[in-house]
Amino acid sequence: MLIQQQDQRASEEDWQPVLPHHAPRDEVDMDITPMIDITFLLLIFFLVTSRPDDSTKVDLPDARYGRGVSQREAVIFSVIQGGGSRLAPVYLGDGQVPQNRIDGDASQQAERIETEVRKSLLEGHPNVIIKAEKGVAHREVARVSGAASSVEGIRLHFAVMEVD
Repeated sequence: MLIQQQDQRASEEDWQPVLPHHAPRDEVDMDITPMIDITFLLLIFFLVTSRPDDSTKVDLPDARYGRGVSQREAVIFSVIQGGGSRLAPVYLGDGQVPQNRIDGDASQQAERIETEVRKSLLEGHPNVIIKAEKGVAHREVARVSGAASSVEGIRLHFAVMEVD
């Protein structure tokens, strides 16, 4: 009889569900999946709706060989095709942003270019990039490069469009 009772208890214990024993959690996990989804949706929205400003682009000549220079480690001057016998417009930075135009006669422009190159060199950026449109006369590019190269310790680069 005793053996039957033990067998009966053993069979009842076998049929009871075994519940996993979990230690209490001290941390609360936060699901950031919805935040990541929203971030990607905003990124896609801004990429699709943004339009580049075509009025500030510079039409560069083509080149087949050369190495790239990081624009983050350089001061950039853009030389735009001017009208007639006047000086070609020169802009500090990439493109034709009106606030960055370097105004004045040739000597005033040269002085401002030299000042900007010196400032860039003191910030640890020895590269100078000159971007000139296809139709800009060589004398205008030489004028800007001459003003920039008057500062010792710089590396002068000319921007061109890559051709495949």
